[in-house]
Amino acid sequence: MKKSVLTRYRVMAYTTGVLLVLLCLSMIAKYGLDVDGAADFTRVVAIAHGWLYVVYLIFAFDLGSKARMPVGRQLWVLLAGTIPTAAFFVERKISRELEARVADEGPAVAKV
Repeated sequence: MKKSVLTRYRVMAYTTGVLLVLLCLSMIAKYGLDVDGAADFTRVVAIAHGWLYVVYLIFAFDLGSKARMPVGRQLWVLLAGTIPTAAFFVERKISRELEARVADEGPAVAKV
C-alpha cells in the first residue's frame, strides 16, 4: 500500500469531520438559537459536506481494500464521516496502525 493512499484518506477524514462539526453547529444556530443568516450557512455547509463525504467514502473504501481491512472495521471507517467528531478518532487510530505497515514496506524496487 502506498503512503499516498493513507494521506488522501487522512485529508478527507479531517475535511469531512470539520464540515460535519460546522454543520452541527450551524443547525443549532439555525433551529435552536434562530440566528439570522444561519439558514444560508447551513445550506452551504450541508451541500459541501454531502459532496465531500462521497469523496471520503471513495478514499476510505480504497484504503480499506488496499489495507485488507476486515469488513466490520471498514464499515466503521466509512460511517465515521456521519458521526460528529468520530472521523478524527477513527482517522487517528487507523493512521497509527497503517503508518507502521507503510514504513515496513519500504520503497518499491523497479524491475528491469
